[in-house]
Amino acid sequence: MDPRRGPAARTAPKAGAAAPKASAQGGRGALTEPDVCPAVPAAARPRAQSGEPASAPGSLRKKSAPGPRERPPRRAQSARAGQEPSSAAGPAGPAGPAEGPALSRAGSRRERGARSAETARPQPGPAELGGVGALVPAPSLGRRGAPPGAWEPRAVLEKLRLSRQEVSAAAEVVNRVVDHLLQRLQRRESEFRGVALLHTGSYYERVKISAPNEFDVMFKLEVPRIELEEYCNSGAHYFVKFKRNPKGNPLSQFLEEEILSASKMLSKFRKIIKEEIKHVEDTDVIVERKRRGSPAVTLLIRKPKEISVDIILALESKSSWPASTKEGLPINNWLGTKVKNSLRRQPFYLVPKHAKEGNGFQEETWRLSFSHIEKDILKNHGQSKTCCETHGVKCCRKDCLKLMKYLLEQLKKKFGNRKELDKFCSYHVKTAFFHVCTQDPHDSQWHSNDLESCFDNCVTYFLHCLKTERLEHYFIPGVNLFSQDQIEKISKEFLSKQIEYERNNGYPVFGEF
Repeated sequence: MDPRRGPAARTAPKAGAAAPKASAQGGRGALTEPDVCPAVPAAARPRAQSGEPASAPGSLRKKSAPGPRERPPRRAQSARAGQEPSSAAGPAGPAGPAEGPALSRAGSRRERGARSAETARPQPGPAELGGVGALVPAPSLGRRGAPPGAWEPRAVLEKLRLSRQEVSAAAEVVNRVVDHLLQRLQRRESEFRGVALLHTGSYYERVKISAPNEFDVMFKLEVPRIELEEYCNSGAHYFVKFKRNPKGNPLSQFLEEEILSASKMLSKFRKIIKEEIKHVEDTDVIVERKRRGSPAVTLLIRKPKEISVDIILALESKSSWPASTKEGLPINNWLGTKVKNSLRRQPFYLVPKHAKEGNGFQEETWRLSFSHIEKDILKNHGQSKTCCETHGVKCCRKDCLKLMKYLLEQLKKKFGNRKELDKFCSYHVKTAFFHVCTQDPHDSQWHSNDLESCFDNCVTYFLHCLKTERLEHYFIPGVNLFSQDQIEKISKEFLSKQIEYERNNGYPVFGEF
């Protein structure tokens, strides 16, 4: 069957263009000119919906031969590389919940900037006045305007520490709701009776920040003997078909000319959850309105405290990972080839996140998800197997990720009424962080005493990605998360200027809100 086509979110190399270096292996170039993408057959055409902002269709992009990549500028190297930490200098992040039947967060990729518009804003800083083009007081990336030590990263991390009492209370409520839904889905005669809970995301990664009021939960459903058909060379989005479709397959009703319809399946999943949520006792919980393009069914627990829970349906495949991931997961020099091979033997997942197509979405497509691998990487993040264990040497990797997430979160709160930050999310920060870990693979480069300089290196890399408009997906290198198709240049310039202003002035936004 001819591949179903549509605009691609994928970008492939152009000879001679520089891109940030993440590792010594798997080097790629930049972009090529788009080719024309053939029309999609009727069975896979998008269902046009009103209200979606117009965007130019993407395109099929061809790969060129891998070329050398430029290493992004580094602001500061650790002055204490190779030294052992003093007994008084351990990381100040939260201990986090133990593994078990608790909550999961499947990779927070949802945007909540609009909610922050109601928050009162402080007086604008220099970068706010005059719009996107305004300059910060000290635009140089070489030296901050504020004196050294003007901000205390450990104090900020202490503020982000989650109260065990708060976490426990939130976990009890959310687990009660999730367990009820899971049991009801498994007992009733439905297409989803085989679902199981998948523990992933920032809650299990122990990098959750601020407050335990948002959670992602992934319900996985194994689908054996499926065949993937890549959507317009995107690398990330696929049509799903069954290699064999015997009578009695409970998912047959979701087929559209042999294609497993993501929109149909998500719609039925949502309908069942809406029915079952009415039977949850002693909890005030509702299903929120559907968000366009979102793969999640969002629950809002209203008492005793407001908690948002995204429930995401995921298809589990135990086949080999798709070819688009072959050069991804560049952890050979960081965690080792054996670890990489072990991770690649794990299943991969597909979530009903539709590919964009013109002014709408290609609603039959599924998107690859590797949130479970991200959890494993963050859990065992050191080159040394004892990194951050009770008797091991402490590093500051997770602390840097928390600070990066908090920086973006605070800027989105500060500019809640500015559309320029709408498309940025914590997944962009996490992806950039993984690339810095690949670039600096040794534990000695993440000494806990060097938190400020390590965080600055993460900021440097992220700024480089914004300025060059290139952030490679960590698992699918052909996908550029900062391409023009994904995020407009003016938005990247705006965020870059705000980060530069914060960096040059000792991160005043960390003390706001």
